[in-house]
Amino acid sequence: MTADGKIRCDWCLGDPLYLDYHDREWGVPLHDERALFEFLVLEGAQAGLSWLTILRKRAAYRRAFAGFDPHKVARFDARQKTALLGNAGIVRNRMKIEAAVGNARVFLKVQEEFGSFDAYAWRFVGGRPIQNAWRTLSELPAETAESKAMSKDLKQRGFRFVGPTIVYAHMQATGMVNDHLVGCFRHREVARLR
Repeated sequence: MTADGKIRCDWCLGDPLYLDYHDREWGVPLHDERALFEFLVLEGAQAGLSWLTILRKRAAYRRAFAGFDPHKVARFDARQKTALLGNAGIVRNRMKIEAAVGNARVFLKVQEEFGSFDAYAWRFVGGRPIQNAWRTLSELPAETAESKAMSKDLKQRGFRFVGPTIVYAHMQATGMVNDHLVGCFRHREVARLR
């Protein structure tokens, strides 16, 4: 329990940024194209790092990646990618930067094929958030059948940094699954959202 008397998922305790993200965003069903692309980029950037590290760099990522407009990111050229490698505000990893730009191009193709990335992604959970009922953090899986299926399909389409664990984190972040612990005050609130 925190100072405000609310019970929360243990992982968010100890940092105000984590707490705010947990209380406002994590697990909320997301259907905005730009925000879905943002989480794809951020989850890929997180690989091997903590989510808190990425949250601390989020504002810099928004500036560096044109507000996560996939049309603009898809047009990034060699000069812009080189500039990103010198940007101390983001994770300066050539493979992750190349993947973000390449993923923007594939993202646009998916939008073309399915009408939206939202329509594409949400079909992996039947169009509705999966409502889990975990009691402890140790029960949360790192990946699921759904994240494996989505990961496989994303990779076949040409996305990179989309392994099943990264995809499951994306599903949690965008509300495709509700992984708030049942004792957390957000579990019931998020369960009502679609």
